[in-house]
Amino acid sequence: MCGRMGRRSRRQGGRHAGALPRWLCAALLGMAPAAAGEASGAAPDAAVAPLPVQEVAPGVFVYAAPYALAGRDNAGAIANVGFVVGREAVAVIDTGGSLAAGRRLLAALRRTTPLPVRYVINTHVHPDHLLGNAAFLGEGATFVGHRALPDALAARAESYLRSNAALVGPDFAGTRIVPPTRLVEASLDLDLGGRRLRLEAWPTAHTNSDLTVRDEATDTWFLGDLLFVGHVPALDGRLAGWIAVLRRLRERPAARVVPGHGPAAVPWPAAAGPIDRYLAALAAQVRAMVRDGRPIGEAGRAVPDEARDWALFGDFNARNATAAYQELEWE
Repeated sequence: MCGRMGRRSRRQGGRHAGALPRWLCAALLGMAPAAAGEASGAAPDAAVAPLPVQEVAPGVFVYAAPYALAGRDNAGAIANVGFVVGREAVAVIDTGGSLAAGRRLLAALRRTTPLPVRYVINTHVHPDHLLGNAAFLGEGATFVGHRALPDALAARAESYLRSNAALVGPDFAGTRIVPPTRLVEASLDLDLGGRRLRLEAWPTAHTNSDLTVRDEATDTWFLGDLLFVGHVPALDGRLAGWIAVLRRLRERPAARVVPGHGPAAVPWPAAAGPIDRYLAALAAQVRAMVRDGRPIGEAGRAVPDEARDWALFGDFNARNATAAYQELEWE
């Protein structure tokens, strides 16, 4: 099955990056007994509460998630997710942090349109953005991601499933890994019938698998976690790379952008100001620590003045600063 999946990917114009581990193939194909029947693709249960999505532009729907960590009170639905409706089909952009979250997104989609889901696009590797993929397996969709996503996901999948199961609890039941079958090397256009989406893969920034999606009909740009608004940024790639990519993004106009965390849609490029400031301040202060010979254990004290401007600052800032120190000490 995994081999056939790889051949289909090549026919569709994508590339399947390397062989997946056998356990990951088993999870994808439903061979694990615990996963059997959990994501069969049946019509959404009428009892499933749809996510409260907003139509931010004609045919573009977004769920604006709360600023929160994954837990038993949110089923891992802590990242912005959404979908774009074309004349013939729908594209889903990110799916949430559990099968339950993905089902709630599917219920919102089905409340909006009966059209088939042609694509499920993941903007990067983080679990709050893609662990809901299995809810869409029965839709016949192609799963799309950055060229680096399969390897990044394979390296982390076991820990993602284990740690998020502990955080989310019973609502995590049936959640499993669904990696992409079509990959974006540099850019890719997807057609929904009279509506084109432009996908672009970026160098390592927030993660090593960041992908953006622009709906050309409304000039709405899904930036994933390359943009945080209100929620403190979370560094899992390269600080210098993120600053560089963000500044490239700021050079391009858009009618509106959808951040990975924050309001459903925000003006561009004005919305980039706070995150650009935070990342630049973090880089400057950590570089000074490295230059002054201060130990990595002190890195977590960086940018204390930023705390008042960001939700979840205490949960992420020290980790960001430590990762930045490890990167910048080798400049």
